[in-house]
Amino acid sequence: MPEGRLAGHVDGHPGDQPAAYPADHPTGYPAGYPAGYPVAEPDRLTRFVTRLHARTPRWVVPLAALGCVAAGIGYTLLSDPTRSAPDALPSCLLKLTTGLDCPGCGGTRALWYVLHADLPAAARHHFLFVFALPFLAYFFVAWAGKQAFGWRLPELRVSPKMIGGFMAAWLAFSVVRNLPWPPFTALYV
Repeated sequence: MPEGRLAGHVDGHPGDQPAAYPADHPTGYPAGYPAGYPVAEPDRLTRFVTRLHARTPRWVVPLAALGCVAAGIGYTLLSDPTRSAPDALPSCLLKLTTGLDCPGCGGTRALWYVLHADLPAAARHHFLFVFALPFLAYFFVAWAGKQAFGWRLPELRVSPKMIGGFMAAWLAFSVVRNLPWPPFTALYV
């Protein structure tokens, strides 16, 4: 059998191509996929999405993300979550069924107060959201500026330990705000 061919292959078969073997591989075990597999042709949807992606300007995705943020802010401003009933739709299912504040409860009201420049009231409804908002806004501006205009803003280095610490603080905040005795009742929204 010629060197580089696998045993059992018939001459003329598409898989009957020479295979490259690393020095430490035993004979008969190819290093990668056999060469005889046909390449799958993309379907019509995949070809359409690929052409659309190739023709789309780079500023479209940041603009779409900005539109989503604007829609959320518009919803918050129009709905005035500070005046709605606790069981008004849409409502948090955890709070509706158990009476407990979930980790995100108060976030919409906090955003409403931030948009009206009342930071103490916003922090009372969701302190960690108010704390994280400037960082999230900077991350968004840095990402969108780089994507759309090629800006190189200084990067905020966030280590996995910092993210873990923030998530632990958020979990602790979620538990502490549901404790039924003072001073923790002040955190209940």
